[in-house]
Amino acid sequence: MKKSLLTAMAFFVLTVTFAQTEEELKAQITPKKDSIAAIQSRVNALQKQLDALPGWKIGAFGTIGGSLSQFNNWFAQGIPNNSSGNIGFTVNAFANLQEEKFFWRNAANVNLTWVKLDDKDDPTDDDSFRQATDVFNISSLYGRKLSEKFAISALAEYRTTILSNFNDPGYLDLGVGATWTPISDLVVVIHPLNYNFVFSSEDNIFESSMGAKIVADYTKQLGAVSFKSNLSLFQSYKSSNLSNWTWTNSFSYSLWKMIGVGFDFGLRSNKQETLNYIVNNAPTPDPAATFDTIDNELQTYWTLGLSYKF
Repeated sequence: MKKSLLTAMAFFVLTVTFAQTEEELKAQITPKKDSIAAIQSRVNALQKQLDALPGWKIGAFGTIGGSLSQFNNWFAQGIPNNSSGNIGFTVNAFANLQEEKFFWRNAANVNLTWVKLDDKDDPTDDDSFRQATDVFNISSLYGRKLSEKFAISALAEYRTTILSNFNDPGYLDLGVGATWTPISDLVVVIHPLNYNFVFSSEDNIFESSMGAKIVADYTKQLGAVSFKSNLSLFQSYKSSNLSNWTWTNSFSYSLWKMIGVGFDFGLRSNKQETLNYIVNNAPTPDPAATFDTIDNELQTYWTLGLSYKF
């Protein structure tokens, strides 16, 4: 009985001691978290001052994603003997010049992906890597400041594919208007005078036209997180069939030094590209299709993988 009582008392003392120690440690964590938050706030304020200084700001970050697999006699699936792979990367780069009376912002976005599926039981199938995502976009924006937030600006933007069908189609926007920068990380371009040059061998589908150009770009870095979102929209004055828009987003989280995890996704709407695909490239082409007989399908892509920050 005495041993049981002593054991119970010892267990009680240990429990109370552990509980006190745990509460003491938790009590010490709270002020340290507050200190870390205060330090990060001061760092962010200093970074904001650095970003506002005149001169060039150059940087880039990207995502690399990929997987390789092989199956032998895996009869639970439709192709039991196969090797497959998926490799892709995204690069977002910028070179921005900020001066007292003007700015010059340059950006590039490249997203390329290749896939393969080799059916070992079918000697006639294509066992090579084939392109899956092909995005190439460069832009240059010059602005003459009227105030800290408004400027008269000119924009040149070029979009195409580079793995195949380079510049077929290709899009070149040239326009003038105004640029609004409500905060340091957000740039909004509104150009009511813009000409959308379209380069393509399919002249009966693709057509250049005059219209309005709207671009919104948000680029932010918070500690280990890098984020970029870009919306580029062209509204044709001639016909809505000639309008198009593209929205791309890139996230990168640094885990160790310059290496981390990245995620990219994009949305696009372009009725001219949709019609061209249905007429010329669909599994069952429809040469009689017109803008009035097709649905403008939303185009999407996404990439998840390792990221590298330059």
